[in-house]
Amino acid sequence: MVSLPTRRHLLGSVAAAGPLVASASDALAAPTRDEEMSLRPGSIRTSDLPRYFDVESGVHNLEAGYWSIMPRIVAQTYARHTAAVNSASSIWARNVLPDGSGLMAANRAAQAAIARQMGCAPREIAVTRSGADALQMLITNYKPLKPGDAVIHCDLDYDAMIAAMKWLGSHRGANVVSFSMPEPATTANILAAYDEVLRRTPAAKLLLVTQVSNRTGIITPVKEIVAMARARGVDTIVDAAHGVACLDFQLDDLGADFVGWSVHKWTSAPLGTGAMYVRQSRLADINIAFENHNYPEDDINTRVPPGTVNFPALLTIPIAVDFHFAVGAAAKEKHMRGLRDSWVNALRDRPNVEICVPDDPARYCAITSFRLKGMKTEEDAKRVQRVLFERYRIHTVWRGGIARGPVIRVTPGLYSTPADVDALAAALRVEHAMFG
Repeated sequence: MVSLPTRRHLLGSVAAAGPLVASASDALAAPTRDEEMSLRPGSIRTSDLPRYFDVESGVHNLEAGYWSIMPRIVAQTYARHTAAVNSASSIWARNVLPDGSGLMAANRAAQAAIARQMGCAPREIAVTRSGADALQMLITNYKPLKPGDAVIHCDLDYDAMIAAMKWLGSHRGANVVSFSMPEPATTANILAAYDEVLRRTPAAKLLLVTQVSNRTGIITPVKEIVAMARARGVDTIVDAAHGVACLDFQLDDLGADFVGWSVHKWTSAPLGTGAMYVRQSRLADINIAFENHNYPEDDINTRVPPGTVNFPALLTIPIAVDFHFAVGAAAKEKHMRGLRDSWVNALRDRPNVEICVPDDPARYCAITSFRLKGMKTEEDAKRVQRVLFERYRIHTVWRGGIARGPVIRVTPGLYSTPADVDALAAALRVEHAMFG
């Protein structure tokens, strides 16, 4: 912990170097009044969203699943904080300013903003460097696991999370069990698959569940799966990286005790921001990260590795959350599902285009993947991605690791226009028979 100076020392410092301290404090203050007024809850119509973003011209970027472009107002705030942190440096980061501003206050503000977004207590949120960072800490530091216990993951889980589950096998003696998501992935089929793997794994202790698959876009019925696992004494860690701020839900809707996600995805915060949720009553079941004793043991921040983070990104999280509320979770979900439906529906008469999620709106939103008839190998998928970009300037990404073969993932962003998804539909109407 940083040792704070005495009140007498602070007052003496202010008297000696008032302009410098005031400048640092002012520069790292909250958004301006104009910025706050422009981000009133519900003030941004989804039809106007593209004009809030500065996007690379000449390319239809349908790969928003990697991370989100910051809205202009968020990017400007981030730039201002970057300049101010660079100027104030340790004056701010060492928490010596007499007005209480500094790194500790910024972290509390970010925790509070995320908690407000997700409907939980700030003390249940820790800010991390990414969703992977949060989930890796939850998985590898899951305390109740004993050698011989089983841990379960699915083929549609994220690669880094699968690796963390395998680490439990190689480093903590767990029996790692994997299974494949069924296709078609209907609600009934998904629940049956999870029920079956839990039934055949009586030693199971921990289950990884991905809310929205980064590979295909399938949305899993998380609440039902969490309840199913809990009834068998199995804890669940939920990867909500592609659900938070894209789907309209609160953490209590999942029923899970442990959740991690990326704040730099659909919340549109700066790159390098994530969040960890641990229900307060379960905090003791997650080990302290690398003996991080910079906080009291019952503080969730001890579950995050110590070290210097991107301070300007941390400072920018609250205004990114304000932007989220300015659009509204329900409006965002409806809008993103509409963009997806536009290109999918335009290809209904093309049997060579296989859409890899069901038509049930509960099972998809922004992300949807497809295969072309005859597309069987990773090289085939890479060819489709390359053709879409080189011939049509449409940016998508291929994804592997799926039992039935690779796919092309399509993810419009908040910045996307109807013209972007229409361009994809038009291209696939031409290229649908690429493999004969």
